[in-house]
Amino acid sequence: MAGYEYLMDFRKAFDTLTQEQVAIKKIIHPFLTTMTARRTYREFVLLTTMKHPNIITLKNAFTPQQTLEDFDDIYVVMELMNYNLSQDLKPSNIVVNDKCILKILDFGLARKIETSERMTIYVVTRYYRAPEVILGLPYDEKVDVWAIGCILAEMINRKILFPGTDRLDQWNKIIEILGTPSQEFISKLEQHTRNFVRSKGYSKAMPFEEIFPDECFVGSYSKAPQLSAMARDLLCKMLQIDPEKRISIDEAVRHPYVSLWFTEEEWNVPLPENRYDSNNDLTELPINLWKGYIN
Repeated sequence: MAGYEYLMDFRKAFDTLTQEQVAIKKIIHPFLTTMTARRTYREFVLLTTMKHPNIITLKNAFTPQQTLEDFDDIYVVMELMNYNLSQDLKPSNIVVNDKCILKILDFGLARKIETSERMTIYVVTRYYRAPEVILGLPYDEKVDVWAIGCILAEMINRKILFPGTDRLDQWNKIIEILGTPSQEFISKLEQHTRNFVRSKGYSKAMPFEEIFPDECFVGSYSKAPQLSAMARDLLCKMLQIDPEKRISIDEAVRHPYVSLWFTEEEWNVPLPENRYDSNNDLTELPINLWKGYIN
């Protein structure tokens, strides 16, 4: 169904059995297509198996429908955070409570990345989509580094860094700020994509001091000028067009700007035993079978 969105609605509630405040997420029409059914199943498996201090806790799930044929709405009960929404990672999938504890909320687009794998360009919300995804290159976990860099930039500047209106305009917005990529990077592209990139001509990169001026860092610049410089350094390393030159996740969490909050205990949380089978992403099953797996 063209233009269909994976719709969700959140409400605060009180669980009379556990005597606690909870958040309830209603997933609307999760089985409208085989794609949304598969995505719903994926999110359920991930939420029930992944245990981490920065991942929202799934407490329960239920549906008001009584039969598999009528099964059309899902209510997911999660821990309540007094969260503020900043506005496949994007700010609306991240919640922060009044103690500045951050948690990831939605895994609908989460995927296991295989080596040199190519996936659809729509696996990441457009504004946070890495160049290698836009241009059809194989990619790895560094797409998340790019997405987090875009989110951090948005938190600092209080606006979307690359507000593209479509796939091609997204690329235009990136090079308007970061400049034309190197010939080494362009040479990796397929011929028609290479021609498109070269047709844009040469764009000069904006200085990061201009993209993120000192006044964007409320309070931090007057107290510690080196903090704004460190933030720009981290952003520069995260927002490299060429993923081979982009900072890794391991390097990013140990960067001086954020290393104060790094702990080995949180970083080395054991992987779940019953992990999501990524082969399901390639499986075409009838919608009723996906319903049965979840029910």
